[in-house]
Amino acid sequence: MTATSSADRCVLDIKGLTVAYQHEGEWLEAVREVSLRIHSGETHGLVGESGSGNTALVLAVMNYLADRASIRSGEIQLGDIDLVSLNDSQLRQVWGSKLTLVPQNPQSALNPSLRVGDQLIEILRYQLNLSQKEAENLAIEWLERVHLADPNLVAESYPHQISGGMQQRVMIAMALCTAPDLLILDEPTTNLDVTTQAVILDLIRELIQDQDTGVLYVTHNLGVIAQICDRVAVMYASELVEDAATQDLFSQPLHPYTQGLIDSIPHLGDTKDSIQLRAISGQIPPIGEGPSGCVFRTRCPIAIEICSSRPPLYLAGDARYSRCHRWEEIARHELSAHQPAPVGKAGQRPTQDGEPPTLEVNNLNIHFPLRRSLAEVIRGQPVKILRAVNNVNLEIPAGSTLGLVGESGSGKTTIARGIMGLERKTDGSIKLLQIPLPDKLSQRDLETLRLLQIVFQNPEEALNPYLPIGETLRRPLIRLSGLSKSEADAKVGELLAAVRLPPAYAGRLPGQLSGGEIQRVALARAFASNPELLVLDEPISSLDVSVQAAILNLVGELQSDHQNSSLFISHDLAIVGYLADQIAVIYLGSLMEVAGPGDLFHPPHHPYTEALLSSIPQVDPNSKEAAIYLEGDIPTPAELPSGCPFHTRCPRFLGEICTTTTPPWQVDQISGKRIFCHIPPNDLAAVQKRNITRGSSDA
Repeated sequence: MTATSSADRCVLDIKGLTVAYQHEGEWLEAVREVSLRIHSGETHGLVGESGSGNTALVLAVMNYLADRASIRSGEIQLGDIDLVSLNDSQLRQVWGSKLTLVPQNPQSALNPSLRVGDQLIEILRYQLNLSQKEAENLAIEWLERVHLADPNLVAESYPHQISGGMQQRVMIAMALCTAPDLLILDEPTTNLDVTTQAVILDLIRELIQDQDTGVLYVTHNLGVIAQICDRVAVMYASELVEDAATQDLFSQPLHPYTQGLIDSIPHLGDTKDSIQLRAISGQIPPIGEGPSGCVFRTRCPIAIEICSSRPPLYLAGDARYSRCHRWEEIARHELSAHQPAPVGKAGQRPTQDGEPPTLEVNNLNIHFPLRRSLAEVIRGQPVKILRAVNNVNLEIPAGSTLGLVGESGSGKTTIARGIMGLERKTDGSIKLLQIPLPDKLSQRDLETLRLLQIVFQNPEEALNPYLPIGETLRRPLIRLSGLSKSEADAKVGELLAAVRLPPAYAGRLPGQLSGGEIQRVALARAFASNPELLVLDEPISSLDVSVQAAILNLVGELQSDHQNSSLFISHDLAIVGYLADQIAVIYLGSLMEVAGPGDLFHPPHHPYTEALLSSIPQVDPNSKEAAIYLEGDIPTPAELPSGCPFHTRCPRFLGEICTTTTPPWQVDQISGKRIFCHIPPNDLAAVQKRNITRGSSDA
């Protein structure tokens, strides 16, 4: 089908859709008068913070709303089918044939008691009326089409026996095997490593082009949107605030909220020295509590009197729309829609020389014996060892931040747990302020606990849900810092102010706070004892981009004020590069590269670092550089490869030397970065020509 004929066929047509949830006898609107069109062969992105209405819109399109939810008005047409009017029996004929969904978490969507092949065969037989043999053959064909290396083995496997990336490929095969008119992708790569995400995105592009399916792609990752979508719809507080072609939207947003989202993201090459991220002030209002007039006006930097009246969805150019009274001034560059520059000081790089390092990790090994099965015990087979961390050396100077980055299963969190005394080291040493740390947390005295604090990825699980925020902050002040109750009470207000929360929050429970507010409380608790070292384990990965920006700025400011050191763990190289003074790249328990943030993004790179950098989707539709795909999955730490740990997936594999000989640490003479590789840095630089960095403008 040609592009012209594709554009002639509207796959999804949403007109004036309002979706509401019933709460205490009142209907609260989660989607308000939204209109949206998706054509055949078009990928339409849907973005917005949590609470914007994205999920409610998707559920309405699927006609899968909860009992307490209702479509109050509007139309949803799938081709010539009125989805709103269908009963359950009619919907079952549409689901899986004309309308399919790939969810965020494939493991919860796949039946754990059925083999993967049987689940795909069931769909093919039911939807396409095939015989058993025909369905079996087509199932294997589809597993091949989604580039699974051994489709027969995958078909015979249960979901838990294959990796997350393989599970998501299976879900994509299930969703596309019936040639649907509309495919809904609900955060399909959020839980995947950046290398796996690149493969999945390329696969989606390839299959969509082959089938000419219309796609609604829901995500908070603007880099993914920029690389895969033809158009973008932006939701905020239940309303559609902007809808435009991807190229137009990223080159010049015409709504201040869209501009705020783009400004919140650090680009590769941005650092805390060069810029502070322009986080969106305030937070999204709860459902049913939005302001009158423009729903964004309480957070908008250019709101004026006219904004107290609700703006329509203006036609703001050729097939683009903006719900902003002042879009024309923005379009003519007469008005800046950027959030104001942060008033706080940026995090400063440490200047002190000659001070001993805050943390020294030397030849750290953390290995775990694996439990043997009864048959293995009877046969006298030796206990297998899971080698999670191997000969790792790290140093964090006073007042400095070390970033630790790598795929899931690389050993990042195990290192953090070893430092905190939550995992016992097998060998090596860990020193805090030149004093060896006892292996177990229970062996550490109160002073050591005061000096060493951690912020976890999911603060909801780290905070006591039954303790008020004030009590959560008061306890470390009394127990670790030795303050009296009255002194601690006074200090609680200072801690809340430091993380930009009002004093009244001291009386609230964690369940009454948003995710970003809970993470601020976790930061305040960690800084309460004025630690020398703060371990931050994926502290912002679950937050919206606007909240991420605020937390990153906050971490930089607090570190600048307290001059403590930190270990920042993340899978996002742009975020690590923004905050860290040094970056360590880890793979399968071994360090691959150590470099400064400015140097890491320029050749030479370790081949693993090169693949990570190339896989990051740039927040720039014009950036079309192909990712370097890593073959296969990361090996199990119970069966480490010989020689270089990375040789089984390395795109620059040399041959026997990589499989038999442990690589040396080589130093690039220009940048000083250290690379764990057999290939000389000059040779790596000669073949690594791509421009990785995309620094953002601070205009």
